[in-house]
Amino acid sequence: YKKARAGEIKNFTGIDSAYEVPENADMTVNTTELSAEQSADAIIADLAKRGIIAPLEDD
Repeated sequence: YKKARAGEIKNFTGIDSAYEVPENADMTVNTTELSAEQSADAIIADLAKRGIIAPLEDD
């Protein structure tokens, strides 16, 4: 972000390039209601459910 704000990186999303909301997102995570850890857990669980990654073992 520092480099983008200094103009060293162009077309940086959120700085000098707009964020484009996907029309048909494969997944959404409400980060205003979930903590960073809860958000990460939700993403990992969804990826595992889809078979993209192996399920995590319980600690």
